[in-house]
Amino acid sequence: MHIAIVVGETSGDLLGSRLLVELKKIWPQARYEGIGGPEMQAQGFHSLIPMAELSVMGLFEVLKHYPRLRRCRFTLEEHFICHPPLFYIGIDAPDFNLGLESVLRKRGIPTIHYVSPSVWAWRQYRLTKIAKACDLMLTLFPFETECYQQHHIPVTFVGHPLADEIPLQVDKLSLRQQLNLSPNRPIIALLPGSRVQEIRQLGTIFWETAAWLLKHHADLQFLIPAANIQLEVLIRQQIANRPGPFILLKGQSREAMGAADMVLAASGTATLEALLLKRPLVVAYRFNTFTYHLAKPWVHVPYFSLPNLLAQAPLVAEFLQDEVTPENLGKAMLPFLENSGQIHDLVEQFDLIHRQLRQNASVQAAQAIHALWVERSQAEQSQSL
Repeated sequence: MHIAIVVGETSGDLLGSRLLVELKKIWPQARYEGIGGPEMQAQGFHSLIPMAELSVMGLFEVLKHYPRLRRCRFTLEEHFICHPPLFYIGIDAPDFNLGLESVLRKRGIPTIHYVSPSVWAWRQYRLTKIAKACDLMLTLFPFETECYQQHHIPVTFVGHPLADEIPLQVDKLSLRQQLNLSPNRPIIALLPGSRVQEIRQLGTIFWETAAWLLKHHADLQFLIPAANIQLEVLIRQQIANRPGPFILLKGQSREAMGAADMVLAASGTATLEALLLKRPLVVAYRFNTFTYHLAKPWVHVPYFSLPNLLAQAPLVAEFLQDEVTPENLGKAMLPFLENSGQIHDLVEQFDLIHRQLRQNASVQAAQAIHALWVERSQAEQSQSL
């Protein structure tokens, strides 16, 4: 007996590893295989293809790497058709996973998609494809369930594992001691992304923002966590000739944000972590120009950053595409370095969201998957009588 799981990037690997812990309690003898990163492999997961093969973001980038992605898709499709799993779980990576889920579901393999695509924001026509592709959608955020219910797609809100893992209060001073940092010097964490293309789009602007801020607060220090060796090399190349108190860390992004007074981050999971750590933040994102102009007409939401989407209000400053300049980012950050009252109000709102997302997510997800399996098993037994 085996269970298939496919993830496409670091955040999915983290979700997958936590889900594996709970699935192994229900199916301890099962073999778990598909595509996973180091976190999942540490749980005994067998990755048939390196996760890096799927770590592509943006319409232009996907087209550029389409032949490689297509080979990965057919390799997995052939493997799981020849060796049908108990069920297939696609974690995020919707453009890759939903197509594979659709094929496998037609073959009678139950399919679960964990992490909702942003159909509530753009490309709502994908709901038709999702309805054909998966037997169950598991969402991380409560606002995502409504559109699935309206289209009669089975859906369960499970919460977010990070909200369970990160305590409601985080000790900044102890994290600074852990990282050998000054307890009193103001610190900003800079997180331009976890992919090469994100560092290329945002890295230089973030380092220039640091230089802009130093003109106003000369005692600032900047932490830069690099997700892997490849990104560390790229970041070192970018900051090599830039003066500034930069401290480059190997991973440790959560520790860096927790130790910081505030965060400048690319839109994505890091912004959720900053919220859960109760750190003021500014959010930025830049796409490939072709991708941005192609996608822009399809976007129908007032915000793009997770904190603002969760609050359904402009909690944090967010900047997109040409708005992402050192001066814009710096001006948005200055008030939090100078106004403790503004920080207090933001932290209170972050705390409310944290409690809403704290649902014991991995347990809830595993139980929902088990309930689907039981339902399918009972239906098959009834048909055989």
